[in-house]
Amino acid sequence: MPRFFADSTSRFDNIFDISGEDAHHISRSLRMRVGEKISVVSGGKDYLCEIIKITDSDVYAKILCEEASNEPSIYIKLFQAIPKQDKLESVIQKSVELGVSEIIPVLTKRCISRPEPSQFEKKSDRLKKISESAAKQSGRGIIPKVKGIVSLEDCLFEMKKCDLPLICYEKEGGKHLLDIDFSGVKTVGLLVGSEGGFEPFEADMAVAAGVVPIWLGKRILRCETAPLAAVSVIMALTGNM
Repeated sequence: MPRFFADSTSRFDNIFDISGEDAHHISRSLRMRVGEKISVVSGGKDYLCEIIKITDSDVYAKILCEEASNEPSIYIKLFQAIPKQDKLESVIQKSVELGVSEIIPVLTKRCISRPEPSQFEKKSDRLKKISESAAKQSGRGIIPKVKGIVSLEDCLFEMKKCDLPLICYEKEGGKHLLDIDFSGVKTVGLLVGSEGGFEPFEADMAVAAGVVPIWLGKRILRCETAPLAAVSVIMALTGNM
């Protein structure tokens, strides 16, 4: 069933007013008609709706019932050191499908790609659309946020706000995810390096800030693989897979 996100301001009583690209997609691309059903997501909730009116610019859909949400019970903030080329786009797409709720790009010492904030801002719309598309495809109840670039220092400050801050570090000595106690944890901050991982002093900074090093095994994973592996294991261990 076609799935669309709607802002709470577009709801009037039990009717959603869908406009813009989504309205065009419903009426022109999908060629849907009055009486057909769509799924509308608003405020983290899923609604089964029936199209009751279509105009040149808007589609009006009446709520029939509320459906069960597909959102995970744990909120993961992925702090991803900026990789080169289009790897960040892939990380955003796949991590959203797996259940990540926020993606925050981080500039670290070994980042080969070092865009200025103004340059990165030009890509932000595309990155947000990738998140939205992945959220629709995977049946998410929210569109995960893609934030602007932060420094490692700002990243560690934000991670302190999470119940459980973790850093993927390729050196042995970190905890295996199976040994992490997730009971009572609502928010996880996950920090992953770019190509080449982290400088030792950066890992030391993270540990000094209270971030727990985790080890993903003897095989060295690429920077675009590590976050997906870690998120998958966390989701499985918390009953969200």
